[in-house]
Amino acid sequence: MTRTDLKLSSCTLAVHDLNEALGFYGDVLGFEIRDDDGSEGMRRVSVGPPSQPDVRIVLDSPGADPGVSPANRQALADLMAKGLLGRLVFVTDSCDATFEHIEAAGTEVMQEPISQPDGVRDCAFLDPSGNMLRFTQPTGRPAP
Repeated sequence: MTRTDLKLSSCTLAVHDLNEALGFYGDVLGFEIRDDDGSEGMRRVSVGPPSQPDVRIVLDSPGADPGVSPANRQALADLMAKGLLGRLVFVTDSCDATFEHIEAAGTEVMQEPISQPDGVRDCAFLDPSGNMLRFTQPTGRPAP
């Protein structure tokens, strides 16, 4: 196999409520809507940070698909409620400022900013659907 230059194009996050997710990702994180396709029952919306116009985070309500069985719909809801279905990691210039901004919006805190042994400072939140979002700031210095 020949080595190629691979780049991330999109990823998918399961969300309970698209409008609530759009409010969080748009209003709190400042992401732009990239695509908004489908009818209300099968609607999929993609968002992304303005600084990365080629990256799409697809917000999808997997339980809305009529082909999903009630048992699978419940299993998805259980995983989402535990924060085990999705996880994204973002890089920021200031972990502390990012933390203060997102916490002020009432977002559930998973981890306050701490300096990690590998030379990053990071914090973590849960989005309204229980997806973990981690925000890292490279410091270049190992933690004391």
